[in-house]
Amino acid sequence: MTTARRHGPDLTEAIMRTTLELGRELGYAKLSIEAIAARAGVGKHTIYRRWASKGALLLDSLLSVSPSDLDYPDTGDVLADLRQQIHEAVDLLGGAPFGPLFRALVGEAQQDPGVAAALNERFIVPQEARTVARLERAREQGQLSPDFDLELAMAVLSGPLYFRLLITQEPLTHGYVDRILDALFTGMGPRP
Repeated sequence: MTTARRHGPDLTEAIMRTTLELGRELGYAKLSIEAIAARAGVGKHTIYRRWASKGALLLDSLLSVSPSDLDYPDTGDVLADLRQQIHEAVDLLGGAPFGPLFRALVGEAQQDPGVAAALNERFIVPQEARTVARLERAREQGQLSPDFDLELAMAVLSGPLYFRLLITQEPLTHGYVDRILDALFTGMGPRP
């Protein structure tokens, strides 16, 4: 009996799924292209034709299985919308299986400029653009001060989350998100 050969998207998906499975089992430091290739039933060259590095493969793998694209709702209440979206983000990135792998990916980005550029281009910049766009709509609706720096607001929103996720590794909780939002909106709200 012969095994059907996988090609194209099916093979790519199998390699990425295997990467995540092994990443969860072994951790990023022990994850290797050789181990991924062996478990996926492919040669190393098959992987290297698609990805330049282990970090690039992990990035694609994480982005491929995200259960949420982290888009913002627009209910007309910017604070409620931010709260919902950021709660979803911390649920995704703050716990298993994505949290440890995402932290490892950010660490890899510090050593690999290609991974850093791809992470920034494919995850950080799009998320920042969605956040700023939601804040712009809120400002247009009079929910935010017309002169508030929205890019700074994005940095203030994300900075404490990344600090906990990457530096202190304290839990990312909904309560912590709520405290950040409350503090930020005290200064961001429209002035009488």
